[in-house]
Amino acid sequence: MCGIAYDLDGKVVVVTGGSRGIGLELARNFLEQGARVVICGRKEENLKAAVQKLGGGERLLAMAAHVAKEGDVENLFDMTVRQFGGVDVLVNNVGMNLMTASVTDTDLPVWNKIIEGNLTGAFLCSRKAARIMREKKRGKIVSISSLAGTKASPAMGIMGIAKAGLEMMTKVLASELASFNIQVNAIAPGMVRTDFSKPFWATPAMHDQIVKSIPAGRIAETADLAPIVLLLASRLSDYITGQTIAVDGGATVI
Repeated sequence: MCGIAYDLDGKVVVVTGGSRGIGLELARNFLEQGARVVICGRKEENLKAAVQKLGGGERLLAMAAHVAKEGDVENLFDMTVRQFGGVDVLVNNVGMNLMTASVTDTDLPVWNKIIEGNLTGAFLCSRKAARIMREKKRGKIVSISSLAGTKASPAMGIMGIAKAGLEMMTKVLASELASFNIQVNAIAPGMVRTDFSKPFWATPAMHDQIVKSIPAGRIAETADLAPIVLLLASRLSDYITGQTIAVDGGATVI
């Protein structure tokens, strides 16, 4: 637990991709803050394992959903409203990458899959959540972007393009929803130690090369991201909107 009170007690938080990695860490922190949390993922076995790790309880709901499928998204949020009465916070955490040598040599199905996983799903979830939040004239949308959205990176080109789109969507939604007291922001982590990123840091040589590019001298842990997401999900960020905050150990300053 981060040890800071963010006044999230009783808030309804949807964390997409909440069964593993960053999403699981965020769900744990929101629960520790007293929030009611909905996690979704595509695989039932991962969701069951996540529920066990999070301790279950009446404040946690786990649902299978593919966020790039409109019907799944509708069902996810409709069930959230039925179970908990509304949606206060959406965290667009789902992301995926298929390592590609170059954009030029990528086949269309691969392009579509990466764009869907990183951008289309966030659009569908944000659209649905915003429609619910507008009725109460309050809400928070926080998206997990990546430094790849601003810096061309090997094997991450299409994901970077999608994340750049996610950051622009953050600005557009912030502008459109400001009059409804809905704040929309994002964070852009550098490398984070998860199974998702493991192919990049698994060997000592690759790990050392990455660390050399980070002034903080280490790869981020999922716990490094949670306090910033909690801040953006709380009333402490009521005057912050349309921003993407780099959480990168200083990687963007060199």
